[in-house]
Amino acid sequence: MTQFDRTVEVALEPDAAFELISRPERLRRWLTVAARVDLRQGGRYRWTVVPGHSASGTFEEVVPGQRLKLRWWWEDSDDLPPGGSTVAMTLTPHDGSTEIRWVHDGLTDAQAPSHAEVWNHYLDRLAVAARSGDAGPDDWAVALEPTDELTCAEATLVVLQEVLRGLTADDMQRRTPCRDFTVAALAEHLLGSIASLGSAGGATMPGAAADEDVEVRVADAAAAATEGWHRRGLHGTVSPGSTPMPATTAVSILSIEFLVHAWDFAAATGQGIEVPDQLASYVLGLANTVIGPPQRESGDFGDPVPVEDGAGPLEQLIAFTGRRQPA
Repeated sequence: MTQFDRTVEVALEPDAAFELISRPERLRRWLTVAARVDLRQGGRYRWTVVPGHSASGTFEEVVPGQRLKLRWWWEDSDDLPPGGSTVAMTLTPHDGSTEIRWVHDGLTDAQAPSHAEVWNHYLDRLAVAARSGDAGPDDWAVALEPTDELTCAEATLVVLQEVLRGLTADDMQRRTPCRDFTVAALAEHLLGSIASLGSAGGATMPGAAADEDVEVRVADAAAAATEGWHRRGLHGTVSPGSTPMPATTAVSILSIEFLVHAWDFAAATGQGIEVPDQLASYVLGLANTVIGPPQRESGDFGDPVPVEDGAGPLEQLIAFTGRRQPA
């Protein structure tokens, strides 16, 4: 067996550096799409690093400001079975900054190169996040070719969270393209949808503290919902409301909600939004399957609006849901 061993210096005091490697709202700034953390010895964690790939396990050591050690395994791979490897992070003060030694033990010689590539990518982002607070969009985090509805939901969540991070308190009462909704009201609508669809997948949805911002509330709810669906799987039918539907349809609605409302929030606040064509095309295909006359008659979606020849898949998706591009 072998190990990955690298020390990176970050421009933070040890306590702040420890928060950056342990708290969900900080992990999302450089490492994860979603994160669940029970930060205590024996507590469990689950980190979705990129859509469709989640690591989980338990914390072996938790010494705030000094050391974090966890059992590490990838849920979608048999290469590292549960308990088969550990990741230890040791923090040492150094001239007003912190050195973090990152050691992944229990790798085979064959596994070491690929894990080194992954860790080096994210430790470089860790250093950036320590300097600026956010490492910015991760090119690895948007699945260009979703493999199923659930991977698509996690990929569209990446896009949504990038937009939500740009919201300010002054934005909350702005009108959105989603009729009758301000930014604040649309956020509450979205949270209600995530709770309903997550519960249908067997998730235990988290409560929200009164002082949590929109991005944190949505991220925590989405993490619980997608984890619940990973446990349940996409087989059979569920009943988020009064009408049963295929499980794949319920998860498809998550993807549509995440991506279309990301566009709504961005349009309302003047933000740009970048969506790979492959991802937008996949969601457009889901929307064509899910959105029919009953959904339009109920007011959930307006009638499709025309688009110009050559319009990209995101523009086609937005038009299909009854929205018009801002003038």
